[in-house]
Amino acid sequence: MTAPTARPDRLAADTAMGPVTLDVADLAGMTAFYRDVITLQVLSEDGPVVTLGRGTTPVVILRHSPQLRHAAPGSAGLFHTAILFPTQTDLAAVLASVAQQAPQRFTGSADHLVSQAFYLDDPEGNGIELYWDRDRTQWSWVHGQVEMATLYLDPNDFLREHLTPQALEVPGSSDAVVGHVHLSVGDTRSAKEFYVDRLGFDTTAELGNQALFVSAGGYHHHMAMNVWNSRGAGRRFSTLGLGQVDIELPSSDDVGELTERMRHFGVRSVDDGRTVSLEDPWANLIRVTVAGS
Repeated sequence: MTAPTARPDRLAADTAMGPVTLDVADLAGMTAFYRDVITLQVLSEDGPVVTLGRGTTPVVILRHSPQLRHAAPGSAGLFHTAILFPTQTDLAAVLASVAQQAPQRFTGSADHLVSQAFYLDDPEGNGIELYWDRDRTQWSWVHGQVEMATLYLDPNDFLREHLTPQALEVPGSSDAVVGHVHLSVGDTRSAKEFYVDRLGFDTTAELGNQALFVSAGGYHHHMAMNVWNSRGAGRRFSTLGLGQVDIELPSSDDVGELTERMRHFGVRSVDDGRTVSLEDPWANLIRVTVAGS
């Protein structure tokens, strides 16, 4: 079967994720990590805010917030920021950088059928996924849900097969984007009500009451929510970690339709004329913008 079909109350098919904003205690150290280990480029520095990405595409925005503390165990917030690379060779180059410069940060790897992924934590404990997508023609959909799995993927075998001398010579030269964002939440029922019924994503996979995967336009997932470390969590306090998740819609009309939908459901939002900001049930801040604005 094929991916879910578009409906007028859904997000536009070419919806994409924008950069993830992190509130950090050590701006210099975190900037060095994302630049030197994750091989992102510093795109701008504006006082306490550093934006890193590839080319002109921001991936991570670091906001110096030394007055904040780390979140308590079991809190809602960021599970990981997933950075998507266009080829296995590009992914291998970043994985090699992690292996050489910060092997202690590596936490695992998996073949998910739709993708190949490697996981690590940054120095302040924010999760990161580095991944490559298989072509959509290789994805399998059953009853409107995409088939995903967690199969063993040997990182050393991956490097031997895909790493090239050229990729090592010029690290960070390819494109990279935020492919998806995975959140820790208190329960998946409330997550589905907010992200699917109200915000307008499609459900693409569910793992009982453990995890929910959602997307627009038939992608395997633009966002996911799980309770693995946070079941029963309430609203977040201001802490280090996740500051904001950006969702990019193709046009201002799409943003306007979303704003009207939020008003209909009684979801409080702030519209500054260019972006719309709203909070999910756990006070994770979501900012919706027009792509390229």
